[in-house]
Amino acid sequence: MKRRFFLFLLAAASLTGYANPDKKQNVLDLKTSITDQAIVYPESFEADTQKLLEGWFIKNYTATDNRYATEPDVEVDDEEMVRRLNALPTIIEMPYNQVVRSYIDRYTRKGRAQIAAILGLSLYYMPIFEQALEEQGLPLELKYLPVIESGLDPNAVSRHGATGLWQFMLGTAKGLGLEVNSLVDERRDPYVASERAASYLKDLYATYGDWSLAIAAYNCGPGNVNKALRRAGGDVKDNDFWSIYSYLSPETRGYVPMFIAANYVMNYYPKHNISPVLPTKPLVMDTIQVSDRIHFNQISKVLDIPVEELRILNPQFRADIIPGTPENPYTLILPSQQIHAYLMSENEIRNFESDKYGRRGVVEPGEAPADAMLAVEDTQVWPDEDTGEADVALAAAHGKSTVVVHKVAAGESLGSIAEKYGVSPADIKKSNNLRRNAVRVGQQLRITTTADMAGEDAMLADSHRATRASSKVTRSSSQNSSKASAKTEKKKAAAKSTPKSHKIRNGETLSTIARKYGVSVAALKQANGMKNDHLRAGKTLTIPTKASSKKSTKSKSRKKRRR
Repeated sequence: MKRRFFLFLLAAASLTGYANPDKKQNVLDLKTSITDQAIVYPESFEADTQKLLEGWFIKNYTATDNRYATEPDVEVDDEEMVRRLNALPTIIEMPYNQVVRSYIDRYTRKGRAQIAAILGLSLYYMPIFEQALEEQGLPLELKYLPVIESGLDPNAVSRHGATGLWQFMLGTAKGLGLEVNSLVDERRDPYVASERAASYLKDLYATYGDWSLAIAAYNCGPGNVNKALRRAGGDVKDNDFWSIYSYLSPETRGYVPMFIAANYVMNYYPKHNISPVLPTKPLVMDTIQVSDRIHFNQISKVLDIPVEELRILNPQFRADIIPGTPENPYTLILPSQQIHAYLMSENEIRNFESDKYGRRGVVEPGEAPADAMLAVEDTQVWPDEDTGEADVALAAAHGKSTVVVHKVAAGESLGSIAEKYGVSPADIKKSNNLRRNAVRVGQQLRITTTADMAGEDAMLADSHRATRASSKVTRSSSQNSSKASAKTEKKKAAAKSTPKSHKIRNGETLSTIARKYGVSVAALKQANGMKNDHLRAGKTLTIPTKASSKKSTKSKSRKKRRR
């Protein structure tokens, strides 16, 4: 037993950098001499930096240069690093050691592009954090916690489910009174989440009386910190983060050093040749209470505000819907110059395409939904014979761009779903915050269909628009209209008479190919002399014209009637 205990002490001493096991080190020694060769970097270091740099907010509100990419980091010795950390105007202690240095180097060397993006986002988010901390009387340097938690991405979701700028787990969020449901996730709300985070940090400090312990508890929970304190021995007043370092998990060990590194780099980034970020537009926002169920598209169309801007400013609304009621209004954040416009146009916003965005309170059996995707005049939608689903991608292509929800079926992949709706896999990943290409059966994906068309579909749409326009022209222009219509009909006829071919790809089925070209599965099989539904990748199929597809369907129905 004694031998086992001695080996444990020896292992702990080697982890925390004891030079002499017979010499007892105090907390002050540990803060400056501690070392760790098994440093675990957090998920925030794995953020998609290019996505941050190309984000709507950075492109539209800030300007950066590429100094961070063209000029290398400047080497700084330990003595200068200590001097700079001591010069920071902070209440929370910022000691220097090998672990802190490793995180500073990670930011100023490999994370230069990420810091440039974070600096741009901080122009908007830091005043929000400072206000919440100031109201609770907390040290303002805590505003850099979201830098290490989420990389200032309000939609960040960790592999464990922690969400938002302050990375709250669902249970913690509920305990702090944050609303989380299918439409609203206040963990993503910069204002509300910051208020709750400040209140939570204040309670943690009241518990431990030490900011390093409170910050560690914010990361791993008070239970894990209490367990480490018990293992370290002694009263809580005799310990801090550094004295329980070796009793914490690898992820939490790096949390306080990383917080110190974030404070350093956010103050001294120019000294490391990281690009300064300058605002190009006023960053003045205001709020308004919304007491109606409003869709972002309604606000966007009436006030001429990009939907992407509404999403950036209001990330708490998960489905672009503000589910306001007179009893429970929600706060909408807008650029300050747009607040008056919203108040003046409130009725117009509420009534804009209300049939499309409204919610039915009472439904009679047999009543058809007001499906905006298929409510396109003169648009022909070719159903899939196997599943009976309408080809919404084709309908959207005829002059509409809309968001649909797709439930992943067995055998489907991200590529096959993207092809079905005429979008790229990257678009689906971006709309659904997916980090990988894998999808699971039953998963619901939000997909924005595009208005791009090719070949025959484009000519059909042109023909429909030309036909509608021709009915409105005056008699004096009827002759010119006839000629234009005749040309369109010739193109249409030529397209119909020209057979197409399709090379089969992995994962494709007869149904997906038939939907893509707007023909029936039966016509596709008949045109290729197929007796079953089996396909082989690389084989070329002949695509029948829609006219022949209809003839095939009619002849089949006649045969059935004769029988």
